[in-house]
Amino acid sequence: MKALIARLERERDLPDGDLLSLLTAEDSAVQEELSARARAARRGEAVYLRGLIEFTNRCRNDCYYCGIRRSNGRAERYRLTPEQILDCAAYGHALGFRTFVLQGGEDSWYTDELICGLIRELKRRHPDCAVTLSIGERERESYEAYFRAGADRYLLRHETALESHYRRLHPGDMSFTHRVNCLRQLREIGYQVGCGMMVGSPFQTPECLLADLRFLQRFRPEMVGIGPFIPHRDTPFRDEPAGTLSLTLRLLSVIRLMLPEVLLPATTALGTIHPRGRELGILAGANVVMPNLSPADARKKYLLYDGKICTGDEAAECIRCLSRRVESVGCYIAPGRGDYPGWLRRGEGG
Repeated sequence: MKALIARLERERDLPDGDLLSLLTAEDSAVQEELSARARAARRGEAVYLRGLIEFTNRCRNDCYYCGIRRSNGRAERYRLTPEQILDCAAYGHALGFRTFVLQGGEDSWYTDELICGLIRELKRRHPDCAVTLSIGERERESYEAYFRAGADRYLLRHETALESHYRRLHPGDMSFTHRVNCLRQLREIGYQVGCGMMVGSPFQTPECLLADLRFLQRFRPEMVGIGPFIPHRDTPFRDEPAGTLSLTLRLLSVIRLMLPEVLLPATTALGTIHPRGRELGILAGANVVMPNLSPADARKKYLLYDGKICTGDEAAECIRCLSRRVESVGCYIAPGRGDYPGWLRRGEGG
């Protein structure tokens, strides 16, 4: 296994069978070796902040795993006004955030005109900041409008790279082909693009994860967001087991070795399934954390899964806590926007 890991670090790839062996190995020494190599491949101890603003939990989609799916009549719905969103960003800017992630369900109340106006105002008030959107599948014309308005990045998880698996996680009115086409359009338009998948989602096999890794290799996103699947009590998958810490850490390390420069978050979901999940994620090669800037009452309602942490914390306390956690594993919170390194070399980042 050590020889396989060394080869993966050196060549950034392995044959399918060897990758599957790494993903399914149960020896804890394998993860220790992967983590050590992944930290070396990360090239430094900088960890970048993303200020998350969860501005709506209304969604037109009915994904079987998601707590804000449209069929969940128990969800307490909300929308933030543009001024509330701008207030969240102003508070975050004062705390040192230089990237804001506007995340929400696919909510048609927020028209393209409204979103573009919000992006322009964010850029006017905070020209030193990056704006990231995570608002799902839109048409190309919408993506182009947001980019012209000043959006820098777009996060859209592909969820799974196998269409057969995708169909088991989503209703028939959702299309795997459309999801992948959206990612390709975002890349063509010029965004820094993030994709990713749940680890341990229902019906997922090691072969599914191998397909995900091959998709990431081909697409070469600037960011990869992965986290363990955690069931929500008001979804069809309520009784499914959660994804494991060990497999999530394994994938973080493998992705870091395959894509050394990629921005790789230690997610809130990772911190939800283990008290030190985010620290362990950083030790496994992650280099991004995403504290929540949303109003506290909104955080309690944006529940994609059960048990989400930090739903009552103030942002200032959350960042202090995260800073201590990051420092406890020998890293530090880096200032600035934290752009993808390759983007900066092309002279397109800030």
